[in-house]
Amino acid sequence: MSGVEWSLLDPKGPIAADEKTLILTAFALMLVVVVPVIFMTFAFAWKYRAGNKAATYAPEWDASAKIEAIIWLVPAVIVVVLSVLVWRSSYALSPYRPIVSTAKPVQVEVVAMGWKWLFIYPDLGIATVNRLEIPTGVPVSFRLTSDSVMGSFFIPRLGGQIYAMAGMQTRLHLVADQPGTYAGLNTQFDGDGFPGMRFDTVATSTQGFDAWVRQVKQSSMALDEGAFKKLEVPSKNNSPEYFSAVEPHLFDHVMHKYMSDMFTETR
Repeated sequence: MSGVEWSLLDPKGPIAADEKTLILTAFALMLVVVVPVIFMTFAFAWKYRAGNKAATYAPEWDASAKIEAIIWLVPAVIVVVLSVLVWRSSYALSPYRPIVSTAKPVQVEVVAMGWKWLFIYPDLGIATVNRLEIPTGVPVSFRLTSDSVMGSFFIPRLGGQIYAMAGMQTRLHLVADQPGTYAGLNTQFDGDGFPGMRFDTVATSTQGFDAWVRQVKQSSMALDEGAFKKLEVPSKNNSPEYFSAVEPHLFDHVMHKYMSDMFTETR
């Protein structure tokens, strides 16, 4: 899990790669202003130091049309370019926008709980805690909610960061280009167990993913009402758990539970 801070610069999926390009492009555009300002700060300090008798002394000087044009025009152009770039990227990289692919997306329902992550694969009838397995080259369509306070779902090397909120549903679409194990975490502080609210995202071949699904289906644990109530109890630094069966529509039940609570409070 180390090195999460630099994961944004080592993308393993197209969404993360586009986000890296956006970050570096914006950074480079801002350097167009920052670098000359830093250089001129030192250059002016050296040229007009007290010991330099050759420096021009012009006490009556107070304005320059050329300087005014440069200090206003250059930042204005940069702001316009950044605005267009961010506008286009906001649409192209929207977490709600499905990834175009000939492969059928893997559906994953994510529930942020008391310092753990629950992943439900509704089409496969399995669930896991603190371990997300996905096939490479296949889009993954996430539905996210929370059974606790607000969480922030983030897999830096695959891109995207989206909030999971009680009584609400958010969406996220990602895909992994390369096999590997990528750190996932919660970036929203939510209490004592926050540092341990992490998970591994394992991207493997389609054959490897199918083999993993068969292995999970052999688990003796089922995610029924009783098992879910145990998961609801806050706990820290949770190890991965695997469930071979899941109560139908569990994700919707969690989300609607808090929707009902909010409706009652507003009446």
